[in-house]
Amino acid sequence: MKGGQLNALWLLARRSLRQHRLSTALTAACVALSVGLVMAVFSIQAQSRDAFTGGAIGFDAVLGARGSQLQLVLNSIFHLETSPGNIPYRYYKAIQANPAVALAVPYAVGDNYRGYRLVGTESTIFTDFEYQVGKKLKTASGRFFDPQAKEAVVGSYVARKLGMKVGDTFHPYHGLIYDPSAMHAEVFTVVGVLEPTGTPNDRVIWIPLDSFYRIAGHVLRGAGSVYTPRDGVVIPDQDKEVSSVMIKFRDPETAMVLSQMINNQGSVATLAWPIPKVMAELFDKIGWAYRVLALIGFAVMLVSAMATVAALVNSLESRRRDFAILRALGAGRATVAGLMVLESAATGALGSLFGFAVYAAILAAAAAILRDSTGVLLGAWYWHPVLAAAPLGMTLLCGLAGLIPALQAYRVDVAAGLAPRT
Repeated sequence: MKGGQLNALWLLARRSLRQHRLSTALTAACVALSVGLVMAVFSIQAQSRDAFTGGAIGFDAVLGARGSQLQLVLNSIFHLETSPGNIPYRYYKAIQANPAVALAVPYAVGDNYRGYRLVGTESTIFTDFEYQVGKKLKTASGRFFDPQAKEAVVGSYVARKLGMKVGDTFHPYHGLIYDPSAMHAEVFTVVGVLEPTGTPNDRVIWIPLDSFYRIAGHVLRGAGSVYTPRDGVVIPDQDKEVSSVMIKFRDPETAMVLSQMINNQGSVATLAWPIPKVMAELFDKIGWAYRVLALIGFAVMLVSAMATVAALVNSLESRRRDFAILRALGAGRATVAGLMVLESAATGALGSLFGFAVYAAILAAAAAILRDSTGVLLGAWYWHPVLAAAPLGMTLLCGLAGLIPALQAYRVDVAAGLAPRT
């Protein structure tokens, strides 16, 4: 087919689509929904997996009470789930003294402020911890806390959601779920607000470990017996406990040895290592959900292609005379059939183009939910091959589906089509 014929065919297709603009718009909307859904499912799945298994974590392992490694990682890294329990403070000191450990940071959890977790820790979380290579937690305003004072440093997301700023005071609440009746008497003062990091650290209120121990109702059992902290009295290390220890290794081989020693031979603690592998197992377990959503998206794509066919078939009866005139003017059967295929493919391409708007809307909603729940960010400009494959595949599918009305247009009888209508 020559260039002039192609241009003429395209002109006819455009006029036909405009003439049947309502059915074209409805069909394109179905296509946009299906394409946008498929792109969103694959993009969100890939971004979520990358964020949870290889994102800005900053630590290699988590040491905590005996139990599930996944629960330990979700609780300590992503500040989800409940703590599996506490381990004696001496475990933290032993890990910290290990020459293969570059950094060990203790965490103590169990309280919240209006639903956001308080994490008792030491100043090393600000001075030595890098959530990404070369990137440390920094204050957007104020300073870091005094290890011996009832002070708090607030993550950027918490500060924005609750309107907290330097100089504000608040009462902690017992437990990880906000209960107005479980308010502690202690008052903490906000001395710093962190810069945004795009990590779960933005959803945390950091307080000194010593101050966490001294909140009323907290008892320590590090030495095996109950110890209740008292004002003005130094807490002995042997009585202290921590919920977990965040670890950065110098040598991966030593990490493997420690993992085998703690997980296979001990009965008190669990070492969740490596963190990406632990989280990958979670995504492997819930992968069926993404596959189901993808199948739904593909099914909707197929239905959209069939809707395109239905719209074209329904328009055939009113267009038989037009086709007959084209044939009488010298257009071949293949040209008339090609017109139907072109219209079908054009509808698929138009819908696929608007599918990016649907994709953006779904991605924005999912990103907001994920950030609210975990602090993890999804990228608006994240590239995934499905962003090209879905629109191209949908256009091709619609083009192939257009062969059905094309065959009927191919068989249009010129004489019958030009006969006067009675």
